[in-house]
Amino acid sequence: MTNRSVPPSRLSFLLLPVLALSTLSSTASAQDFKPELGPAEPFSFETLAEEAKGLSQKPFEAYPVEQPELFDAIDYDAHWKIVFRKDHTVDVGDAPVQFFHQGRYFKEPVTIKVVEDGEAREVLYDAQYFDMPDDSPAKAVEDFAGFAGFRVMRPDLKTDWISFLGASYFRTDGPDGQYGLSARALAVDTGLSRPEEFPRFTTFYLEEDDKSGDNVVIYALLDSKSVAGAYRIEAENEDGEGQVLNIKSRLFFREPVERLGIAPLTSMYWYSETHRNMAFDWRPEVHDSDGLEILAGSGEQIWRPLNNPPRVVTSSFYDENPKGFGLIQRDRNFDHYQDDGVFYNRRASAWIEPEGDWGKGMVQLVELPSDDEIYDNIVAYWLPEDLPKAGDERDFSYTLTWAKTAPPSERLAETTASRIGRGGVPGQPRPGDQVKVVVDFSGPAVEGLTDDDDVEPEITVGDGAEVLNAYAMQIVGTDDWRLTYDLKFDGTADTVDVRAYLAEDGEPLTETWLGQLHPAQFAPH
Repeated sequence: MTNRSVPPSRLSFLLLPVLALSTLSSTASAQDFKPELGPAEPFSFETLAEEAKGLSQKPFEAYPVEQPELFDAIDYDAHWKIVFRKDHTVDVGDAPVQFFHQGRYFKEPVTIKVVEDGEAREVLYDAQYFDMPDDSPAKAVEDFAGFAGFRVMRPDLKTDWISFLGASYFRTDGPDGQYGLSARALAVDTGLSRPEEFPRFTTFYLEEDDKSGDNVVIYALLDSKSVAGAYRIEAENEDGEGQVLNIKSRLFFREPVERLGIAPLTSMYWYSETHRNMAFDWRPEVHDSDGLEILAGSGEQIWRPLNNPPRVVTSSFYDENPKGFGLIQRDRNFDHYQDDGVFYNRRASAWIEPEGDWGKGMVQLVELPSDDEIYDNIVAYWLPEDLPKAGDERDFSYTLTWAKTAPPSERLAETTASRIGRGGVPGQPRPGDQVKVVVDFSGPAVEGLTDDDDVEPEITVGDGAEVLNAYAMQIVGTDDWRLTYDLKFDGTADTVDVRAYLAEDGEPLTETWLGQLHPAQFAPH
């Protein structure tokens, strides 16, 4: 993955709408709007999977964008002056859907079809779906433009709760109505020395969900140089609670893949209380997510605070049949961000819960250096040990939940803050080769414990450093506990890994805190 000035997942999109079947929105009906539909064709997930399999047996063909220079003229500002007409909103069951227009960052159109009674019909593009200024550069492509994606609106049509736009990216606004991190259908060769491959949803099929509310079933055809696939996404929205997406995928490989990312999540981490020295900015923290959480197949709960590293860093967490993983925004205190424009404290967390046997592999975290909040520099996904070869077929199913946090631990205290500062003792010369690490834990497992109890820090450190002066203590006036230690670097490693938790009588009281430090970032200036 490479940083780009305006990547699809980082644009603060206003998000536009889609289309429907027999039942149109009341406003559209009043104006007798009827979308022009293509001919009916039989449709099911199985027919979609067969189409994907057929694609995989042919050479990949990139979409030939007609007159790309005209779409280049539709830059960020011009794109968001193109407004979807509310009276052209289309209902898929009770779900009102609207479209996105093509633009500089979305040159390749997607086909959108509606499904009813086992038949699919394409919604044909027409410029009448959109209002735009008279001088809009989009006027030049009206005769051959298409849809770039879609979003599902709430009943009042004022806001959307899920959107699909760019490559195979999609995201929801979570429980607090604030977009943040994104999900993707698939990641291919992320974080390698060569350019990343971005599979693309080329066709969407929208079907009424049999549940009440504005839920919808989304089918999608995926295609790229290495792989074709079929996806079924049962999307459920619960206002104030978040969203639950039940995802089923079937993948067919044209070529072997060196790094296959299943259920990838993409986020932004610039700095937090852990890395206040990383940015000169008026806000105390800026990030969409502050940690990677893993519930291992063994039951171990892991918290890995995110980094803004000095170089691309890939961390692997080996496991078998993981119970869950996700990029989490635990810190939800507005005072810790002070941003009343984009509200980082409201950003959703995303939690992946695998279904079935995922076997051996690893949760992999890729962190890229960043000097601004406009870049998505964090990716997390599952990498199976048994990588696909040409001609292979793989199925993966999982539940993706967008909520305030991951499911809470019933027995272990969780990390609430990770801080790093100058090592040594105040009032004495501060050693230049040390940092002080402070980790706070909170939860039922430590409630009621006092300094008289046998609470001990358990810390192991990798090559390149040693632990000094480690101790655990109750935070005064609370039920929370704090782990404090100094880390002395010996200058032999660019990266130092630390594993730490609190225990009583040898039994863990807290989740496992996995810290990764880059000594060069803490060198005195």
